[in-house]
Amino acid sequence: MVLKLSELARLVDGDIVRGELDFLIDGIAALDEAGPSELSFLGNEKYRAQYLNTRAGVVIVPRGVSEGPLGCALIAAENPSYAFGLAVKHFVAAVARSFAPGIHPRAVVDESARFDAAKVRIHAGAVVMAGAEIGDGSEIGPNSVVGEGVRIGRDCLLHANVTVRERCILGDRVILQPGAVIGSDGYGYEVIDGHHVKIDQVGIVEIRDDVEVGANSAIDRARFGRTVIGEGTKIDNLVQVAHNVQLGKHCLLVSQSGIAGSSRTGDYVVVAAQAGVGGHVKIGAKSVLAARAGATADLEGGQTYGGMPARPFMDEQRSRAMVRQLPKLVERIKALESRSGSHA
Repeated sequence: MVLKLSELARLVDGDIVRGELDFLIDGIAALDEAGPSELSFLGNEKYRAQYLNTRAGVVIVPRGVSEGPLGCALIAAENPSYAFGLAVKHFVAAVARSFAPGIHPRAVVDESARFDAAKVRIHAGAVVMAGAEIGDGSEIGPNSVVGEGVRIGRDCLLHANVTVRERCILGDRVILQPGAVIGSDGYGYEVIDGHHVKIDQVGIVEIRDDVEVGANSAIDRARFGRTVIGEGTKIDNLVQVAHNVQLGKHCLLVSQSGIAGSSRTGDYVVVAAQAGVGGHVKIGAKSVLAARAGATADLEGGQTYGGMPARPFMDEQRSRAMVRQLPKLVERIKALESRSGSHA
């Protein structure tokens, strides 16, 4: 698909800084790979060197940027990364996933499952168990399992090898990447007579509208009641969400992070890579847990936290700076003690 520069500017709600209105763009690429007829973007200052040396025909830049490589057209946008994403959608539309309703003959579907066969797609090897409901426009990928009594909303996409266990609920437009497990048992045991005895996990998981769960992530069912993933929340690959957790709306959980049982977050909370939240902890809205931070107590909203245990990020940075000075301080103390001893 080909776009004129003027059409691209309208598509991304940007302003043409320089370039011919009818210049043709036929593809997208990174700054260091783009060719003379392709589009790229500058979304981070650390890529400025690549930007200044790019061969791209057009680059989307932040507002206020007017200089660039010779012969390169520029479009200024408020958020170049988002604007580039809009362009990507246009160029990949021709190869985007197509939805063709139908039940593959090698799918196993219980006769009591409820859906409109003309409006859903169930792939080979998928299993849909008794009493499950699937909304119009939803797709169940190869070898995925939809458990008994599961309710799946409209326009959901379960990729290959996804498991949604019994009675769990998915809202509309939920995406589950390959290997995601929804409704696995919560991790609960009691020590009885020296043995770890399993506690029954009889609750469910409720995933609300527009949530995406990454590959091989697990969201545990509640011991009783519900584990809830709020609307618009995006969960990366290899993330663990434990039983009875309540995540707010539009949260971001990055790869290898974990939320322990019965913890709660407000809306727009970010949990960065390998960060963790202990059990029964409340994280306030719009908080950010930096990479490898560990929240062991309640945290107020609207702040960035780091370290273990997590504390305001600047406090943590100052402490780290002090720790780096310890070897020098030890040497100074030894020198002072040596001089003191020589005068004794």
